[in-house]
Order: sequence, then C-alpha cells, then structure tokens
Amino acid sequence: STDGGRNLSLESILMGLPMSDPSAWATAMNNLGMAPMGMTGQPLLPDFDPALGMMTGIPPINPMMPGLGIVPPPIPPDMPAVKEIIHCKSCTLFPPNPHLPPPATRERPPGCKTVFVGGLPENGTEQIIMEVFEQCGEVIAIRKSKKNFCHIRFAEEFMVDKALYLSGYRIRLGSSTDKKDTGRLHVDFAQARDDLYEWECKQRMLAREERHRRRLAEERFRPPSPPPVVHYSDHECSVVAEKLKDDTKFLEAIQTLLTWIERGEVNRRTANNFYSMIQSANSHIRRLVNEKAAHEKEMEEAKEKFKLALSGILVQFEQIVAVYHSASKQKAWDHFTKAQRKNISVWCKQAEEIRNIHNDELMGIRREEEMEMSDEEIEDPSEMKETEESALVSQVEALKEENDSLRWQLDAYRNEVELLKQEQGKASRDEDTTKEQQMKLLQQALQGMQKHLLKVQEEYKKREVELEKVKEDKLKIETLLENLKEQESSMSRVCACSQEKECPVEKTLSNSPVKSEREVLLVGIISTFLHVHPFGASIEYICSYLQRLDSKICTAEVEVLMTRLQNTFRQELSGVGASLEKRWKFCGFDGLKMT
Repeated sequence: STDGGRNLSLESILMGLPMSDPSAWATAMNNLGMAPMGMTGQPLLPDFDPALGMMTGIPPINPMMPGLGIVPPPIPPDMPAVKEIIHCKSCTLFPPNPHLPPPATRERPPGCKTVFVGGLPENGTEQIIMEVFEQCGEVIAIRKSKKNFCHIRFAEEFMVDKALYLSGYRIRLGSSTDKKDTGRLHVDFAQARDDLYEWECKQRMLAREERHRRRLAEERFRPPSPPPVVHYSDHECSVVAEKLKDDTKFLEAIQTLLTWIERGEVNRRTANNFYSMIQSANSHIRRLVNEKAAHEKEMEEAKEKFKLALSGILVQFEQIVAVYHSASKQKAWDHFTKAQRKNISVWCKQAEEIRNIHNDELMGIRREEEMEMSDEEIEDPSEMKETEESALVSQVEALKEENDSLRWQLDAYRNEVELLKQEQGKASRDEDTTKEQQMKLLQQALQGMQKHLLKVQEEYKKREVELEKVKEDKLKIETLLENLKEQESSMSRVCACSQEKECPVEKTLSNSPVKSEREVLLVGIISTFLHVHPFGASIEYICSYLQRLDSKICTAEVEVLMTRLQNTFRQELSGVGASLEKRWKFCGFDGLKMT
C-alpha cells in the first residue's frame, strides 16, 4: 500500500491457534445492528427496521453510540443467528450455512483493535477490503499480503466484534464466477504491539486516576493536623501563664508548657517563669478531684434511680405473672378455648423468664453494694429491706458462697500440708547435701595443707644442702688465706735477704698494677674464689663474698682492680636478651704463659 499511515508491521502481528467463541457472534450481530433471527426465520424484535442494517453505502448503527441509548437484549447462546446477504459496490457477501458450527477464534488479546482476514480473492485489492470492512468502523491501517490475507487495524475495540461477524462469508467480486474473484473470509483476533502498548497506557492512566481519587478521599477524611506550638518568649510565657489560670484554656496551655520543657527551654534565666507555670498547673489538681467526686456522686444517683426503676418494673412483672397463674387455675382455665390456653401458657413462660432475668440483675446490683459496704465497714439496716422471695434467694446464695469458701479453705489447708511435707523432705535432703559438701571441703583443705607441708620440707632440705656447701667453701677459702699468708711471709724474707736486687724490685712494684698489700690480698682471695667457680661469677656475687670478710670493701674498687689485671681476670658475657649477664673468670695460668 502507498499510504504509510495505514500500514502495520508484520513483525507486530502474531498468529495463534484458533479457539471457538460462540458468544462473539452474538455480540457482533448486536453491534452490527441486525435483528436476531429465531429457528423459524422470524425476527425476535418486531419493531426492528431492516433498512438500518448493513446495506450498500450505509454504515452500521452502533447501539452503544452516545445519544441513542439503545442497548439490544442479549441473545441466548443456544439460539442460532441467521445471516443475510450483504451487497457492496464492487462485491457481494453471501452468508455461510446456518447449520454449520461457528468458526473457531483464538483468545482475544487485551486491547485488541487489529483483526486477521484470510481467504481473500486473488484479485482483491485494498479498495475492496476497505469497502467491505469500513462499514464495521473507522479503519486506521491495512497491511495486505501477497498470499490472500491481510491485517486491518480499527480505531476502537468494539469495531473488531463487528468485523468478526463477517467470518465465514463467501465473497464474490462483481458478477464474475472466476475462482480468482471468489473466496471465503476468515476473520480472527490478531495480536499487535501497538494495541498492547495503547492498552497498557490506558490502564496506567486509569490507575493514575484511581490513585488520585483515593488520595483525594484520604485527604478528605484525614483529621486536621494540630496547630504548631509557638516558640518560647517572655510574651508567650505570660500568655500561657494567664491561660493556665483559666479552666477553659488549661488543656491547650498545659500542652504548650509540656512541649517547651521537652524542647529544653528551661535555663537559669527562665527557671522562675517555668516554676510559676508549674505551680499554676499544680493548683488545678484540687479542681479535678472535685470534678471527679461530683461525677461519682452523679453516677451513684443514677445507679439509685436505675435500681428503683428496676425494682418497680420487677413488681409489675410479679403482678403480671400472678395474673397468669390465677388464670391458669381450674376455676377460670376451663372457660378458655384451647388456643387461648396455649397463648396464656406461652405468655406466662415468657413473663417468668423476663422476670427472672430482671430479678438476677437486681440481685447482682445489691450484691455489689453489699461488697462495697463490707469493704468500707458501713452498715445501714434501712437500705437492707427486701421482699421475702429476694431474702430467701440471698440466703441460699450466701449459703452457697459459705460452702464454696469452706471448700476453698479446705483445699488451701491440704495444699499447705503437702507443701510443708515437701519442704521438710527438701530440708532433710539439703542438710545431707550440705554435710557432704562440708566434708568434701574439709578433705580438700587437708590435702592442700599436706601438699604445702611437703613443699616446705623439700625447701628446708634444699636450704640445708646449700648451707653445707657454703660452709665447705668457707673452709677452703680459709685454707687458701693461710697459704697466701705463708707465701707473703716467705716473699718478705726473700726481699729482705737480697739487698742487691732491691731497686729493680721496687721499680717493678711501682710499675705493677697492684699498688698495695691490701690489693694483693684481694687479688689472692678473688683468684681463689674464681678458681672454685670455673664457670665464672658476677661482680655482685664476688663482692658479697668479700664483704663477709671485710664490710668496707665496695664493688667499684673491686671492679677497677680486676680490670687493671687483664692477664689474671677476664670478663665474659653470657645469656641472650633480657637474661644477658657479665661474668668474671680466672685466667692466671694462661696469662703466666703470655707474660
């Protein structure tokens, strides 16, 4: 086709399997404005004008068209519709056999405005298709294929129903009987993306309208928001203080005061103002208590009125029941008919039931009053006047209550006895368990003491062994001292005898690192001590041993002396990291070889 506005994309049209839909034919006939025909061929509507049907050049009448107000009656599904011949300018449409079943159609897509038309004559043109289907409504686009089918898109959805009515018709172009000029129309729903898009847009528009309508309804029924609380100022404070004194404006003012306090408006400057407002709020407590008392008094008066009215109603019910009972006696009962007796007995039962209900209600009110009076320890004999029947009922109920209370007391005593037995059993069990626990604790304590005693004995033995070692060391050192003294005396003798070598000896003494006899003694004692300790000893350990001999010896003096004698004493480092330690060792034998 040359008209681009009427073209439909073949990709947007999808063909599906056909499905039978008989109701679509009846709807299509109604939309076409044709009279439904019965089995005998007579029209069901006698006033229907056939000239308004689908005639040549006359568009069909839409019953849903605004202004007509015509809604055709529905056609029963079991009643077949008789179709007629339709004459057009360039072709003629012959109806199918009415006894054949209606043609099958696929499921209708949502918002469908496009139909598939198959079985067209080979010589059929777009003008002939337009001439046939424009009677169903405004045609927007036609897409014709070379294989005797086309797709037609209408302006509205109801026009598709009118087009479906033509499914099954035989078409003939002019008066030709050529096979290329004839065909059997098959009209079915077609699925197009444009139809689905328009339908979705319409649904979204309806959803927006619905949301807008709901929002308006919610805003209409929403309660008005409370007025905002003003900010604190000296002027507003004075206004609220005046309102707090007024009973009618107290509620509004107290809400404002509460909001100010929660906002944190209280400070040193405004504390006095807030205190005065709180004091004004406190003054309303007495008024509220008085109002409550007045309302309670009104409630008591209303209760009294209700009780009096109920007792009067009950008296009247008693009289009515008495009338029924007197009428039920044989003296008067024999004169009534059977229906009258039945009605009287029914009325008597109803009146007795209502009387009993009211009597129970009145007795309940009185029992509540008695309970209140017992709580308040008030006895008023003038208010305890009752009828004989009500007194008997109250006595019976009181006896029932006493019986129930005695039963409850007996159950309580039984429960207490059982609890005492259980508690005694638990106490005996607890005593046994506590004794066992105490025994275990004592045994654990004894075991701990025994272990501690064993540890102390072991330490004592170790200390004795160390003491013996120290004594042996002391004896060895004393023997060494005696040997040193003998050596010194022999050396002095040698020095005195050899006068010729006196000067060189003095030179050597003056040049030697040992400068006095005291230092010589210290060197000998330290050498002996380190000889006993081949792995070396710390300067503190050496000084502690020397201070036992002479308390005036200091650590610095000993360390200086030992550093001067490098061929006799050698300092070594042992250990790693935090355990690093300096030890002095005796190396006199090696030093003698070197010198």
